Amino acid sequence: MFTFEGASVFLADDIVETTVTVADGVIIEIGGPAQGEVIDARGHILAPALIDVHGDAFERQLMPRPGVFFPIETAVLETDRQLAVNGIATTYHSVTLSFESGLRSVARGHEMMKTIRALAPRLLVENRIQLRWETFAFEALDVLDWALDAPLKPSLAFNDHLSMSMRPFDMAVQDRPFEHSPDFDTVSVHDERLIKRHAKQAERSGKDLDSYMAHLGEVWDRRPKVLPKMQEVAAKAKARGIPMLSHDDTQAETRDFYRGLGASVAEFPMTMGPVASARDNGDMIIFGAPNAVRGGSHIGSLAAADMVEDGLCDVLASDYYYPAMLAAMDRLDREKRADRLALWSLVSSGPARAMGLADRGEITVGKRADLVLVDWPEGHVPAIQGTWVAGRAAYRGIPAS
Repeated sequence: MFTFEGASVFLADDIVETTVTVADGVIIEIGGPAQGEVIDARGHILAPALIDVHGDAFERQLMPRPGVFFPIETAVLETDRQLAVNGIATTYHSVTLSFESGLRSVARGHEMMKTIRALAPRLLVENRIQLRWETFAFEALDVLDWALDAPLKPSLAFNDHLSMSMRPFDMAVQDRPFEHSPDFDTVSVHDERLIKRHAKQAERSGKDLDSYMAHLGEVWDRRPKVLPKMQEVAAKAKARGIPMLSHDDTQAETRDFYRGLGASVAEFPMTMGPVASARDNGDMIIFGAPNAVRGGSHIGSLAAADMVEDGLCDVLASDYYYPAMLAAMDRLDREKRADRLALWSLVSSGPARAMGLADRGEITVGKRADLVLVDWPEGHVPAIQGTWVAGRAAYRGIPAS
C-alpha cells in the first residue's frame, strides 16, 4: 500500500490537490489520510497513465537502418522501456501483417507477437497488439486466427494501402473514393509511374523493384476476393469482442461500410466526410499525436489540433513517435485548444473507451492504478517522473537536483 501526497491530481471532472492511495494494484481511496509508503508528489501532477492505441515506433528498434535487422527480443525489451519512460502504461503495437516481405511481412509480425508473449513476465508495461492487417494479405489469415485469441485481447485495424496506391496519378490520396466502390478508378499495375510510388515499399521489403512489382501484380489480382475475406475476419473478431478500426478513411461511405463490419473506431480519417459520419453515429475518432505536435498532417490531411478544438477527436495516438503523446498535451495546452482535463482524456480515458478497457484510464476508486507523475513547470515541456502499471512502479526518474 502507498499514497501519493501533495500532487495536483487529474480526476475525471476536476483538478485538485489531494491524496491518492493504492493497494493491490487498485486505487482504493482519494482524499483520505496517507497510508503505507508515502510518495512526496508536491509540485507535480498525478494523472492517469497514457494508453497508446496505435504505435509502430518499435519498427525503429527492429530495423534501425534500412535492411539492418536487430534481434526481436532486444527490440521488444528496448521498446518496452521507452514506453515506460514516456508514461505509456498500456500500448497497442501496430504490427503490420502485409503481403510484403521484410520488415512488415507476416512472418516477422508473427515472430514479434510471439516474442512479446514470451517476454511478458519481463516487460514493464502492458504490451498489447493492434493487428494492422493489410486486407490483400491473405497470407496473414492463419496468423490472424492465432492472434485473435491472444491472452491480452488485441485490436484489429483494416488497412488497404494497396488500393490507395492504385488510385489515378492525378488524384490526391485524400480525394479517393471508397476503395471497393464501383467509382474507384485504378491505374495499370504495369504503369511505370507506379514503380515510383512503390519505391519505398520495395526497399523496405528487401526486394529489387522488378521482383517487388511482379509480386504486387499477383496480389492485386486478389481484389475480387478481398471483401469476402474482410467479412470473414470481421465476424471472427466481432464474436470475440475485439475492437475494430478503419484506417485513413476519406469518405463517409467508407466509414459507413466499416461500421457495418463492426469497426466502430475511425483511425486517422483524412477528410471531414468520415469524421462527420463517425460523430453522427457514435464512433470513436483517433488522430495522430505527431500531427498535433507538428501543427498539421505531414501528408496534407486534417489537422489534429483543429479536430481537438472542434470536439471531433476522442483519442491521440503516438503513431510513429512515443514522446509525441506528451508533447501534444503541451502544444495543445499552450494553444488553448481545450482545458487540460479534456486534453488528458485524449491519451487516457478516450483510448480506454475506444479499446473497451473499462478498468483503467481514470483516477477513480476501484480503477486499476495505472498512473503517471508528471513534472510540468509553467512554460516548459512536461516530463514523466514516474509510471505505475497496476500499482507497480514501472519507471522512476529522479532528477539530479
